[in-house]
Amino acid sequence: MKQIFYEMILKTKGAGLYVFTEQTQEFINKNKVVNGILNINILHTSASLTIQENADPDVLYDLNNFFKKLVPMDNKLYKHTTEGKDDMPAHIKSALTNSHLTLSVKNSRIILGTWQGLYLFEHRLENQTRIISHHFIG
Repeated sequence: MKQIFYEMILKTKGAGLYVFTEQTQEFINKNKVVNGILNINILHTSASLTIQENADPDVLYDLNNFFKKLVPMDNKLYKHTTEGKDDMPAHIKSALTNSHLTLSVKNSRIILGTWQGLYLFEHRLENQTRIISHHFIG
């Protein structure tokens, strides 16, 4: 049994979904991981993680658009507006989605469906530097 920790840095260019499946698989390959559990956490409260369609970019567009409508950027609606119009909406979107993912690794491959990918869901409008923590046990 072994445990491996890895912190991935992703730079975002505003709100949207950023795929990181390949970087995570590279972590698995580099560490010669065979079978086990991979827990992934985002170390921020204004961005989140999701497993989503990786074949048709319209899915990502529609998902991002839906959340914009669901949680509007209108400071009149929120008390917490310290960092701008996207501040509280980013926290709400993060609360509605995931801060962590738990995945199985089998035969050195992350178990995902044919059309699934790992995404950082950035909820802030400005460029950000995000840390995604990986913890493998196996």
